[in-house]
Amino acid sequence: MSTHASDPLAALGSLRGVADSVDSVRKAVDRVYGHRVMRRRSNEITSEAALRGARGSAALSGADWALEEVRRRTDFSADAEARTVGAALRLTAECGQLLSIWRQSPLRVLARLHLVAEGEPRESTGRPRQVGEAVDESLIEAPLPDPAEVSGRLDGLADLIIAGGAAPALVTAAVVHGELLALRPFTSRNGLVARAAERIVLIGSGLDPKAICPAEVGHAELGRAAYVAAFEGYLSGTPEGMAAWIAHCGRAVELGVRESTAVCEALQRGAA
Repeated sequence: MSTHASDPLAALGSLRGVADSVDSVRKAVDRVYGHRVMRRRSNEITSEAALRGARGSAALSGADWALEEVRRRTDFSADAEARTVGAALRLTAECGQLLSIWRQSPLRVLARLHLVAEGEPRESTGRPRQVGEAVDESLIEAPLPDPAEVSGRLDGLADLIIAGGAAPALVTAAVVHGELLALRPFTSRNGLVARAAERIVLIGSGLDPKAICPAEVGHAELGRAAYVAAFEGYLSGTPEGMAAWIAHCGRAVELGVRESTAVCEALQRGAA
């Protein structure tokens, strides 16, 4: 793959599809933030969105549990699926603690996210994979960049985040998400880490400061096949493919908004 993290921000600004996605997401987010329930019960919406987002991210990583099962369980060590759900829950809880560090030291945050996802430190935990190390990531089967390329592109991604700039939050979040999926910098849990990083960008950018618009819900609802197909657009490095990936991420945010709007409505009716 020839795409670098900085390319999309320069190449996509004039594409109508990207502008439309950004505008649609902003309007959807504004609507749920304007819901009357948000004025007095926003903490409940945030907590519920975190739970549902973790469930969605785990589903994409192969542990597609019912929401009530995730809510009910207390032990997440029994088997591989349980460990995946536990990792997703820990990551979602951790994201809010890392916002202040993200813009100064994104690579440190990524290392922390991998450590949290793994749960137990191992030799390869929290650092980019080295030559000869395998990657356990069944959903994404694209060729793996070698460790030297991973290191260079991670540095480029970090520079992009630290520099900030005028790119819309949705675009930056989608690029961070896509680049981490493409690189798979760790030996495991890369999908979970990539979606957690997307969450951090959406929250930290101010688009979703209360973390009530879980994109992970939308990614799961759109399905694994659509997720992989859209990601192939990112891998292509073409403006059209990139725009398709960003639009997919935008649709995921909108579906997360719909989920939280339904929670707001249920709370308003006294049914939740």
